Amino acid sequence: MSKIYKLGIIGFGGMASHHSAQISKKNVPVEIKGVYDINPERLEAAKQCGYIAYPTLDALLSDPEIDIVLVATYNISHAELSIKALKAGKHVICEKPVCISSAELEEVIKTAKECGKVFTVDQNRRFNKDYILMKRTIEQGLVGKPYVIESRVEGSRGMPSGWRSEKALGGGMMYDWGVHLIDQMLHFTDEKVVNVFCKMYSINYQEIDDSFRLLITFESGLTAQIEVSTNNFILHPRWYVLAQKGTMQIDDWSCEGRVVRELTKDDKWDTEIAPDKAGPSKTMAKRNESTVETIQLTAPDDVEDNLDPVYRQFIAAIEGGELYIKPEQCLRVLKVMEAGFESAKTGSAIHTCI
Repeated sequence: MSKIYKLGIIGFGGMASHHSAQISKKNVPVEIKGVYDINPERLEAAKQCGYIAYPTLDALLSDPEIDIVLVATYNISHAELSIKALKAGKHVICEKPVCISSAELEEVIKTAKECGKVFTVDQNRRFNKDYILMKRTIEQGLVGKPYVIESRVEGSRGMPSGWRSEKALGGGMMYDWGVHLIDQMLHFTDEKVVNVFCKMYSINYQEIDDSFRLLITFESGLTAQIEVSTNNFILHPRWYVLAQKGTMQIDDWSCEGRVVRELTKDDKWDTEIAPDKAGPSKTMAKRNESTVETIQLTAPDDVEDNLDPVYRQFIAAIEGGELYIKPEQCLRVLKVMEAGFESAKTGSAIHTCI
């Protein structure tokens, strides 16, 4: 990496502030030069951080010193602003969801290619420790081939105030968290998605989905159950994986969890049904504990669970390397989301080849 890249930010809200805080640690060759925001208070906040407050969008985009633009505005405006920045000769990193529709993203991808600029998306949760722990545990063969992967993010405080609860601005939990969880699953496996079923809920916010349950079936039969809720007062595990040789559970973001896997079969039953709290059942009778082993899981200590890997892969691509977070991958995510919205609307499963 031979230079320091100057960054201009469009939209200086919560996520842009998060980018600002991480970039200020100087772990990547990026320096924030200035900000444009339609809110004067956010422009003043940018000044307090030592950044230039551009009076107009064109002023930022016409600055020849700006190499990279971060688009961190309302979801509904991502496509339009990304295209403007690309046409202004800037490389672009866009906050998620990259666009509201796959058609919008196809136009952005086309523009990036025509302009010869690098376009990527802040799908930073590919670098989350809990996700990588789940992925590595399966890849190491500790539980065998998975057939169900359950991924959940749950809270009980409802939606943050502001645009996230407004449909016109691209609000709702599918766009807010679903995009991350779907991206993780499509990053985990490159199998085609052949079926999507989704149920959406509007528990406390009638305009948007404040909770949803999404079932994705891949071509091998692997099923991903993705759930996001803002009204759960007792939480499920973050990850729960059923596989041929065992079961994996990762409790939460701290990565505390375990694998319980089979050592020997325990499939011999006595003729008589032994007393059990489950009642008269042979099938659900308690297993002999000597036939399984438990492996405790802990957070991987070699994972950078922050924005640095997102920027490193972006800069590497600008300098001629391969982009790790490709917009074409995000296009698949959007198409699965669209199938989810259609399924929730019709009440039927959507057959796909995504």
